[in-house]
Amino acid sequence: MITDDLIANLSKWRTLPDEQYVALKADARSPEDARRGDELTPVQRNVLFNHATEPAFNNEYHACKSSGTYHCRACRLALFRSEDKFDSGTGWPSFTTPIDYRVAKYTRNNSYNMERIEVHCANCGGHQGHVFNDGPTPTGLRFCINSASIILIPARGE
Repeated sequence: MITDDLIANLSKWRTLPDEQYVALKADARSPEDARRGDELTPVQRNVLFNHATEPAFNNEYHACKSSGTYHCRACRLALFRSEDKFDSGTGWPSFTTPIDYRVAKYTRNNSYNMERIEVHCANCGGHQGHVFNDGPTPTGLRFCINSASIILIPARGE
C-alpha cells in the first residue's frame, strides 16, 4: 500500500549538500528547451510528456550494468546513480533512491485501478516512471523508471 508517508519520507534517504544540488540544477537545460526536445524520438517524447510506458524488457537500460549517472533525457538533470540501480525482475531500470530527493516531483496516480506514485523530473516535468514500496534495503523503495526517459552519462574513464 502506498501511503503519504512514503512521499513525505523520501527526503531521509538522500539529500545532497545545497551547493551540489544547485550545481546539478545549473547543468540542466531549461524546461522550455527540454520540452522542445528536438533530439527526442517519438517514443521518448510520448513517455516523457504523455505519461506513456515503454515495453518491459525491450528497452535500453533494464539490463545495463555500466557505471555512471542517469539523467533526464529531455533536460539532462541528474536523477539516479548506477550504484543505486538493481535488477527488480520487472524489465525496467529500477533504483533504490534518486541522486537527491529534490530532483523529482511525486504525484499520486490511481489510473488502471492501481494506486501508484508517479515520478517526474523536477526541472522539466518529464514523466520518468513510478515509485513503489517493494524495493530492497536500505530504502525499501523501487523507482521503476522508463529507459526512454533517461540517458546514462558514463563515469569518467569508461
